[in-house]
Amino acid sequence: MSKGKLIGVGVGPGDPELLTIKAGKILSEVSVICAPRSAPKKPSIALSIVQPTLSNRKDDYETLEPVFPMTEDKKSLEKHWDQAADMVAIHLENGDDVAFVTLGDPSIFSTFSYLQKRILEKGYDVEMVPGITSFTGCASTAGIPLVEKDEILVIVPKIDHRLENILDDGDTFVIMKTSRHGDLLEKTIDADSRNKEIISVQNCTMDNEEVVQGFVKNKKYLSTTLVKFSRD
Repeated sequence: MSKGKLIGVGVGPGDPELLTIKAGKILSEVSVICAPRSAPKKPSIALSIVQPTLSNRKDDYETLEPVFPMTEDKKSLEKHWDQAADMVAIHLENGDDVAFVTLGDPSIFSTFSYLQKRILEKGYDVEMVPGITSFTGCASTAGIPLVEKDEILVIVPKIDHRLENILDDGDTFVIMKTSRHGDLLEKTIDADSRNKEIISVQNCTMDNEEVVQGFVKNKKYLSTTLVKFSRD
């Protein structure tokens, strides 16, 4: 019997209509969907995005919902990633393909990478299906081009001292999860004397999406700030 494969499926930033045709096809065919939660009682955002597609299925499928906690404790994270890999491997060994749904794209700051590594080490095949990223979704919502001509785009996953060190080298900065360390972000960006446009987007393309001119002050997790510096 042939073994199944793990498929990392990018489901886009939030709007179910931004799911790609290929992603929709895979989610309509695989027998197992893996949608991790950040806590046992907290529903998966990625799973909610693909629910309209899954609701149209006429056949049965199984849903795995391992917990990938929001913590900096490496030992705890490793434990949960190992448990998820063992859970998925059971189905792969039985010949079932498993689709792991993830916000945005599976190759960009996705928890899929931790599972991918472990599944490859176990000897199973892995495939990735790209999805629309949150930052391109934010740019579309804001109605601005991220970069033009030879401008340099910088994606910043975490706000710390490194941002100040690279600020001079970029033209447009996409700063993710800006609800964390917002004061440091404002201080760092304001210290740059170049003319700039600052737009923040929260819950990009979702029903509760918000667009703010400038920095956000609240603590919503899905917050992204776009900073475009002018060369003039």
